[in-house]
Amino acid sequence: MDRTEENRQEYKELQRRVKREVSKAKQKAYEELYTRLDTREGEKDLYRLARQRDRDGKDVQQVRVIKDRDGRVLTSEESVQRRWKEYFEELMNEENEREKRVEGVNSVEQKVDKIRKDEVRKALKRMKSGKAVGPDDIPVEVWKCLGEAAVEFLTSLFNRVLESERMPEEWRRSVLVPIFKNKGDVQSCSNYRGIKLMSHTMKLWERVVEARLRKVVEICEQQYGFMPRKSTTGAIFALRILMEKYRDGQRELHCVFVDLEKACDRVPREELWYCMRKSGVVEKYVRVVQDMYERSRTVVRCAVGQTEEFKVEVGLHQGSALSPFLFAIVMDQLSEEVRQESPWTMMFADDIVICSESREQVEENLERWRFALERRGMKVSGSKTEYMCVNEREGSGTVRLQGEEVKKVQEFKYLGSTVQSNGECGKEVKKRVQAGWNGWRKVWGVLCERKISARIKGKVYRTVSLTHPINLFIHSFIHQTVSLRFNLSL
Repeated sequence: MDRTEENRQEYKELQRRVKREVSKAKQKAYEELYTRLDTREGEKDLYRLARQRDRDGKDVQQVRVIKDRDGRVLTSEESVQRRWKEYFEELMNEENEREKRVEGVNSVEQKVDKIRKDEVRKALKRMKSGKAVGPDDIPVEVWKCLGEAAVEFLTSLFNRVLESERMPEEWRRSVLVPIFKNKGDVQSCSNYRGIKLMSHTMKLWERVVEARLRKVVEICEQQYGFMPRKSTTGAIFALRILMEKYRDGQRELHCVFVDLEKACDRVPREELWYCMRKSGVVEKYVRVVQDMYERSRTVVRCAVGQTEEFKVEVGLHQGSALSPFLFAIVMDQLSEEVRQESPWTMMFADDIVICSESREQVEENLERWRFALERRGMKVSGSKTEYMCVNEREGSGTVRLQGEEVKKVQEFKYLGSTVQSNGECGKEVKKRVQAGWNGWRKVWGVLCERKISARIKGKVYRTVSLTHPINLFIHSFIHQTVSLRFNLSL
């Protein structure tokens, strides 16, 4: 086109028209969005938008470079993929040293009932919508939308799996996504937690099996993790009450917070089968669970693509619906001879706290725990295990583990709550108040939108500010003094 004055004017006119049309399209899209947000179905989208805005404002979203085991930065896509594969393949196939069991255990041979439709309905109801799908790309929403037809099909499918003790090969595949722990070097693989994306249909099958196992296996009262009518709040409350009683009585209380190295990733599968049988699980279900772990393989999905597939032969499946209960079974059996009454011993999955009135006794108990766990393939981390003394007198010393001093601390973050050696809650309150304000800031940008209705803004305000889960959470387990009530009211 010639650059004449006439053509230039025509070009400018077309440019103005395009801008007007783009502006109209954006306005229409925003109006549709605001209309949707003003409905019950769209209220969840509001919080999703707020979270997305918060993520967009962070420096770290996707890391396209990573360090090798020697600390050298890898930049090419091929080398980054190889490093992720190398790290997770080693992590998920390396087993700690352990004693081979000489004694056997009697298996429970018993006929099991067929899967019923009501079991499938309950499993479907427990499955949350909107979750990332596995390699088969079939979300649980598909089965929920199909209603009774899905229940009938799944019941038939699960009964075939139960009878044959063989699940579909597609269920054996998974996708591993590295999630940054928000601490440490962002380019170090060890600072990422691998979450497996598994088939939703397999998770439904796991939930059906889990519900049956829970009816048979009785887990000890010291286990608070993933147990009915128990939660982190209960464990935190029990520990705080114990610490406050000893503080008020001017007596020492010695606590050791035990850390297990890569706990779920290091569970020997032979130990899992043994613990299931020892807990009285019917052999049919043992073989069904064994089949879930047979020939399992995965790929790592990272920012630069997807790695080659590799086998997973050690540990429990991360992201599995059944794994938390299987881990509880293992910990229940391995700690049978060393655990004490609650609250002197409390477990939340692999988070263990051991308490005693004397330093010598807690040191002895810690050594007994270490021996009981390590002889069966679990490893206590000496560097991350920490010791705290409540109402400490001068010269009370510290605790040793295999000759090495355990780190002594004045405060410890137990199940997300900061406990202090003086038995007070001041630091925890400050952290929770700050977390509440951080939650408010995440939705602040959305609340500033003029076209969002006052009704929605009011609901967000009540949810985030007045009844924020963080504020409700802390009210449930702290002893409130006048100063703490003042801080919580800010």
